[in-house]
Amino acid sequence: MSRKKIERIVAIISIVAFGGSMISGVAYAINTAMKQTQETSQQAIVDVESSKPLLNSQLKLQEKEYEIVLKQEPDNKVALEGLVEVRIQMQNFKTAIQSLEKLIQLDSTNQEYKKLLVKLKQQIKKSDR
Repeated sequence: MSRKKIERIVAIISIVAFGGSMISGVAYAINTAMKQTQETSQQAIVDVESSKPLLNSQLKLQEKEYEIVLKQEPDNKVALEGLVEVRIQMQNFKTAIQSLEKLIQLDSTNQEYKKLLVKLKQQIKKSDR
């Protein structure tokens, strides 16, 4: 074979080898990134699941605090609004509605209360299905 053909063959083999090593490096990087993403996602799910009891106990504590205020001041709108919000976060829609109805009695002109009441009643209907 001529020297030029040998040089071309060596050049082609070098290019193929270089390209193959690049492809395997990229594939390894992508695979590693995907594994890390999956592990991070699984850890995030575990973290959320493990923090639910803590969040729920904090919400229950807030609920009790608002109830204490309302025993002393039954018409306290700020405490009633807070109680409604906490109960919604706890997904206690029926008890949230009771507090919201009390708010509507205190301030019948507030359209936001009425809109929220409709949404909560719709949410209860959805969950009953």
